[in-house]
Amino acid sequence: MTEQPQTYRNPVPTVDIIIEMSEDKIILIERKNLPSGWAIPGGFVDYGETLEAAAIREAKEETSLDVELIGQFHTYSDPKRDNRLHTISTVFIAKGYGIPLAADDAQNIALYSEDSLPEPIAFDHGTILKEYFHYKKTGSLPK
Repeated sequence: MTEQPQTYRNPVPTVDIIIEMSEDKIILIERKNLPSGWAIPGGFVDYGETLEAAAIREAKEETSLDVELIGQFHTYSDPKRDNRLHTISTVFIAKGYGIPLAADDAQNIALYSEDSLPEPIAFDHGTILKEYFHYKKTGSLPK
């Protein structure tokens, strides 16, 4: 008799990309699919793909922009951050190049500053954006 391999239930890796288009404006997308709302561009990491490659791919798929990754910002792992399943998101900061056009999972796209954020904001992206704008002002990374 052949032994069955043990299966594990693991969180799913994702990436989100805060795309800076100017000194104080970033890109947000309005989601086509549930959960609805405005979100930081991002998505699931494909098997065999690095986090960096996934971030560049997802940014292009949803915003039509080429991006240059500046660096990793923070990783968010609250099991309740996505009501569909347990995800762990590594958030990158990137510089965007080109003309933003909504594509793939995005039905709309726009530039926002800290004082003009839309509602509703999906997932835990409101927290991520709050921590990002705090970082831009103070240089202090989330803990």
